[in-house]
Amino acid sequence: GMVVNTQATSPVADKAQQGIMEFLLINHPLDCPVCDKGGECPLQNQAMSNGRDETRFEGVKRTYPKPINISAQVLLDRERCVLCARCTRFSEQIAGDPFIALIERGALQQVGIYENEPFESYFSGNTIQICPVGALTSADYRFRARPFDLVSNAGIAEHDACGSAIRVDHRRGKVVRRLAGNDPEVNEEWITDKDRFAFHYATQPERLTYPQVRDEDGSLRPASWPEAFDVAARGLRAALRDASSLGSSGTTGGVGVLTGGRVTAEDAYAYSKFARVSLGTNDIDFRARPLSAEETSFLASEVVLTNPVTYADLETAKTVVLAGLEPEDEAGAIFLRLRKASNSARPGGGTRVVAIAPYTSRGLAKMAGHLVRTAPGAEAAAIEGLVEHAEFGIDGTAVILVGERLATVPGALSAAAGLARKTGARLAWVPRRAGDRGAIETGCLPNLLPGGRPVADAAARVDAATAWGVDNLPETAGRDADAIVAALVSGELGGLVIGGVDPDDTSDPAATRAAIEAASFVVALELRETEVTRVADVVFPVAPVIDKAGMFVTWEGRPRAFEAVFSSPTSLPDLRILAGIAEELAQLGQGSPLGFRTVAEAQREMSDIGPWDGARASLGGFETASRPSSTTEGFALATWKQLVDNGSLQVGDKAYLATGRAPVARLSRTTYDAVGATVTLTGDRGSVTIAAEPADLDDDVVWVPANSFGNGVLADLASPGSRVTVKGAES
Repeated sequence: GMVVNTQATSPVADKAQQGIMEFLLINHPLDCPVCDKGGECPLQNQAMSNGRDETRFEGVKRTYPKPINISAQVLLDRERCVLCARCTRFSEQIAGDPFIALIERGALQQVGIYENEPFESYFSGNTIQICPVGALTSADYRFRARPFDLVSNAGIAEHDACGSAIRVDHRRGKVVRRLAGNDPEVNEEWITDKDRFAFHYATQPERLTYPQVRDEDGSLRPASWPEAFDVAARGLRAALRDASSLGSSGTTGGVGVLTGGRVTAEDAYAYSKFARVSLGTNDIDFRARPLSAEETSFLASEVVLTNPVTYADLETAKTVVLAGLEPEDEAGAIFLRLRKASNSARPGGGTRVVAIAPYTSRGLAKMAGHLVRTAPGAEAAAIEGLVEHAEFGIDGTAVILVGERLATVPGALSAAAGLARKTGARLAWVPRRAGDRGAIETGCLPNLLPGGRPVADAAARVDAATAWGVDNLPETAGRDADAIVAALVSGELGGLVIGGVDPDDTSDPAATRAAIEAASFVVALELRETEVTRVADVVFPVAPVIDKAGMFVTWEGRPRAFEAVFSSPTSLPDLRILAGIAEELAQLGQGSPLGFRTVAEAQREMSDIGPWDGARASLGGFETASRPSSTTEGFALATWKQLVDNGSLQVGDKAYLATGRAPVARLSRTTYDAVGATVTLTGDRGSVTIAAEPADLDDDVVWVPANSFGNGVLADLASPGSRVTVKGAES
């Protein structure tokens, strides 16, 4: 029998709402003509629907100097703030970065930051989006556009394997901002600052806008698309002829293919098919990073065609084990889910997060996680030892997340697979790059064909060959990325097709550079001019994510399709370029055309070929490496990439890059007290001098960020897990 009266039926309720609006607007400035929130401001809408036509306030409104920097990226106009506390609650409850708070009291209350504590958060951009007024604004978007000027497209973030939903807002052919999309099954309504702000890489001055071929005088010159296709095909055909005339034992082809991990699933499929039907080789690998034969086997046996874990499972699991993975830096959406799960008030308590890592990272602390302190190289033994820790509860309700960094630890991935089988826990592999999982599913590995078909299985080869309309496919498993590099240096391979690979990210940057120089013919597919394009024989400009449609596959195995935002005639998707080269090769009598030129045609073919329903590849036996002796000279080097670093897809936004954490070397307290606050690290590839901080590491372990200074750890210092020396910079 309750009767509810609203402002539509009750003069009392209507007057009360008008009064509240008056209070809210007493000190709120009339900035609507210049405020970035104008046109999408809830306060504006409510003032129009429920406010008075005229104000009764006759005093002088409160003003502050504006704006002030909460961080390099987030700006605050204090007088616009209505003290809703959304930003402070998000920072404290969701991201776990309580550096922003409401300060003062009464009429003087305002949003502020702690003294000498800047708002350092990888998720700070979310506070801008959820601010209901124009109090928090972005240094990048401020005064750039109006909401009614913008055209919006749904998209998928391209910076990690999380598959976060985003909204791309553009004006006059230029992206001006990106917002978080609302997808409860994946990223909910939050994204990282990298997904939000790092989109200027596609509009840099060094962006390639036309094909180039190397002239007789050794210089690169502009070329038409047909000419570039023809030159590329003739050069690759010559490299294949040279290889066949050499007749080297074990050689499966004269051209290697390195795809990088940034391509869409459709582009990866094109690379995979191009290698097999046009070049006749299985020498293809997407891993432009340290890798191992064990990882190659693990991906084929435990990852491809599987989706045992979802984001929702992270919230219901009693225990989540992290091995070789730092979610806050490497998979932001996973970090937010795990933090939410660890703080859950469900019966029995929240999810227990257990990290096999060298020290308690900031992200692990925010997840209230448990550290199994492990020196680099000892992860396999630590994973096997989890069975003995009954307090961690590793059973059928647990989830094991392994990162790509375990590839360099002998036996670690095998140990994780063994732990999952022994305990019933579900196992998932989490790469860093958006295209990695799709590259596995489409066969960009030397031991896999598309759909998880093992190269070593004759029936799988026949199945793929039949689907592609060719007589046969190469039988010998190909070389991985490291072996392709070695073969180019030795002369066993002559040609190279390479796209989206930064030599500084690879296992041995110097060897990769030498391999590219040594190759007799190089075809580069790149977005911007790089050191690879400068030595290539043919350079093709590829379309960035905003200029093409496609699909990324998340770490879960979930497909995430998106449409093109723009259509640019100055660049083409990788698959269209490869199709053009394949058609020219077929004209020369080498291989067959790909049979598709568009994303839609590639998607139809991928659907037709489908997944392999035969036997999976098996995980070979790999031994666990022993823990280096504490008497071994030097320090074991631990490293991973921070979320905001010197990555090539993060250039162009100075305010965003300024929010990155300062590079520091982390040492045990004992070592830190002995060497001081600035240290010089020396490895087999060089020396770096860097600030130091104490942390809870072993006394013989040092941690540094992988790509936050110079050319990165792999190029300037040493490979992960190797031994380095640490000395005080003054000594």
